[in-house]
Amino acid sequence: MTVRIVVVSHSEKIADGAVELAAQMAPDVVILAAGGTPDGRIGTSLEKVMSALDKAAGGDGVVVLTDLGSAVMTAESALELADDPAGVLLADAPLVEGAVAAAVAAQGGADAQAVKRAAEAAYGSALSAGAAPVPSESTVSEGSVTGAGPDFTGDFELINQAGMHARPAAKIAGGISALDAEVKVNGVDGASMTGLMTLAAGKGSVLHVEAWGADAERAVNYVGGLVQAGFGEP
Repeated sequence: MTVRIVVVSHSEKIADGAVELAAQMAPDVVILAAGGTPDGRIGTSLEKVMSALDKAAGGDGVVVLTDLGSAVMTAESALELADDPAGVLLADAPLVEGAVAAAVAAQGGADAQAVKRAAEAAYGSALSAGAAPVPSESTVSEGSVTGAGPDFTGDFELINQAGMHARPAAKIAGGISALDAEVKVNGVDGASMTGLMTLAAGKGSVLHVEAWGADAERAVNYVGGLVQAGFGEP
């Protein structure tokens, strides 16, 4: 079982679109939309959010993402009425990028707190202290990681045809956000999907990874494993 995600938006189309995009990155994660009003207008619906939370029950916790202010209030009201409010976390995160980062972290087996941090790290700040390890990490080939003590670095050449586009950026950011490490990739925050995409790194580009913290070596290995596997792409 994995952490489940609920996306609350004033627009039904925005909520559905964010869920569709996040689901592409995390096919095994339950992601539910609660957008618009029951009669199809722009707005938020306590009934819709409550229904989504009910459907999300039974997993390893629920993380809720919202767009504008009143959506937060609606989500908070639904949380107060939920059967298990302790199992529901509200993330202060950008809706679309946060949903993608949260979904990737959940796909990797992160717990609810780590999934929430992954969503919030989409703002560009690394909020990863005390996060659960990502079980799907790969081991980098011998000699690709250097360093001693708390600091580790690695250099990895992109081999996938499309290079650093949305899916690889989401996989890196989601996994890094679920680790207790500060990570820089070519100078940008490794937990920021947007930052990674701004690198515009094509096939053959080298990603220079620097990491600090308890999970620094694990973080470098995680990024290196993804790169060396081509992110599962051609």
